[in-house]
Amino acid sequence: MPRRLLPLLLTALLCATLPAGAAAATSLTWYGHAAFKLVTPQGRVLLIDPWISNPANKNGKQDLAAIDKADLILVSHGHADHVGDAAEIAKRTGARLVSTFDLSNALVQFAGFPKDQAGMSTGGNFGGEISLLDGEVKVAFIPAVHGSTVTGMDKIPHTGGNPGGFLISIKNGPTIYHTGDTDVFGDMRLVPQFHKVDVMLACIGDHFTMGPQRAAEAVRLVHPKVVIPMHYGTFPVLTGTPEAFGQALKGSGAKLQVMQVDQTLKF
Repeated sequence: MPRRLLPLLLTALLCATLPAGAAAATSLTWYGHAAFKLVTPQGRVLLIDPWISNPANKNGKQDLAAIDKADLILVSHGHADHVGDAAEIAKRTGARLVSTFDLSNALVQFAGFPKDQAGMSTGGNFGGEISLLDGEVKVAFIPAVHGSTVTGMDKIPHTGGNPGGFLISIKNGPTIYHTGDTDVFGDMRLVPQFHKVDVMLACIGDHFTMGPQRAAEAVRLVHPKVVIPMHYGTFPVLTGTPEAFGQALKGSGAKLQVMQVDQTLKF
């Protein structure tokens, strides 16, 4: 066979293995605690509450060093275990900050987030939804019941506005609700009235957030297809467990998917 025909043959064989009309998947990686990476079908990278180097992640330093691409960094509220490594990653990758307007200002002023990577185009507030990355991603801002002080480089707590969560809709992919840190609250039932939720990332640790029983009630309000527990076990006080969550979820209709740190799922 002439060598010039070999690349054409390899391309034909590759295409033959793909189903007609097959689309790329959305991938979700958990780094422990409340930190996730979303990669869209077009390869855009979103990091949510990126405390990559948290104590639950034994490979945290390596995982953090390996992040060489990020388009958006979503931060739900100002506490250090959710702001995490956001400023470092932003400086390295040029990623833009997605957060409430007040939190965005606080992270720029006190936590070292690059000013030119934050602002009105990627900031919003509760009830609003913004279209990002050429329309491939939409983010709606969802309230949460928690706090949001930002402890800056000066070691002084500063107000970070109100805490929240995110409803992330991926074109040709899933709709994902990251609760941030919160208790269950009745208005969660409004979330699926505007967007059906495919995947809910629910805090279950107790002490600082809802525990397994209350998180299960939140799931019943939101009606996701799949629920993934987060924000548990990082510290001894976070006593909620996936096992207790699973028991409390019985009859909810949601599929419980327990992720391991550094595990990636595809949707």
